[in-house]
Amino acid sequence: MSRTSKAFIFPGQGSQSVGMAKALANQFPQARALLDEVDEALGQKLSALMFEGPQDELTLTANAQPALMAASLAAIRVLEAEAGLDIARDASFVAGHSLGEYSALAAAGSFSVAEAAKLLRLRGKAMQAAAPVGAGAMAALLGIDVEAAHDIARRAAEEAGGVCAVANDNGGGQVVVSGATAAVNRAIDLAKAAGARRSVLLAVSAPFHCSLMQPAAEAMAAALETVEIRPPSVPLVANVLAAEVTDPAAIRRLLVAQATAPVRWRESLIFMADKGVTVFIECGAGKVLAGLVKRVCPAASGISIGTPEDILLYKALG
Repeated sequence: MSRTSKAFIFPGQGSQSVGMAKALANQFPQARALLDEVDEALGQKLSALMFEGPQDELTLTANAQPALMAASLAAIRVLEAEAGLDIARDASFVAGHSLGEYSALAAAGSFSVAEAAKLLRLRGKAMQAAAPVGAGAMAALLGIDVEAAHDIARRAAEEAGGVCAVANDNGGGQVVVSGATAAVNRAIDLAKAAGARRSVLLAVSAPFHCSLMQPAAEAMAAALETVEIRPPSVPLVANVLAAEVTDPAAIRRLLVAQATAPVRWRESLIFMADKGVTVFIECGAGKVLAGLVKRVCPAASGISIGTPEDILLYKALG
């Protein structure tokens, strides 16, 4: 495959599961070393929580975010050692879904793994603290396109008297709204009336990617000012823009904006496909993003790399 045919993509919250990265760490010393580096950076045996659970503790936002990054970078380190991966040579873009954007930047050399782990720990705590438990919610509207979802969110906010906005445009008729609990519940009712195939509350601890996350955005702005962001070795396709960026100052601004802005994932995939990407390689836990590739860009391939067997598959691609 040519360099311009591949993009490396990194999952976000919801992809975590007990046992993530365990098989990689057991078989490959590079993965074990990466997880040890994250444990040391956080002063916590996060890898033990990833391997053994419990699930409810792993799912806590402050744990899930650095854990998902660790699983993603463990896969990258094994690909580098076993398959000769060089992101700068072998990819045209990196991109990540929400917290996965930090994983993408670490993979492309903008952050060290330790820096990414500490930032994501802070991000998780700040997002959880931004809204009191129960004050906010998120819901998936299935079978509704993003334009209809924007209209539903606007109407829900007006009728319920609270924040409601599109948080994720994932593609394949999957849009997530976020905001005040009453407004999100109203959006579910409006979506059903508009013909949504299904509309359900998500099991999340805070209303991510809406204006209620402004305190988290401010916390990330302060934290990111203390970290050097190096130019990525390949362009990042940013959640906020659904377009490529390489300038460190712009990346810093976009990471702050990302806390309150929607994740434009569908548009990001289309942007990369239009630039010639035909293979999207999801690194880390789960297969969510590879599944979305099939829905949004059916002419492209989506491959998930999270187990030793997946490493063999990647090597077979050449």
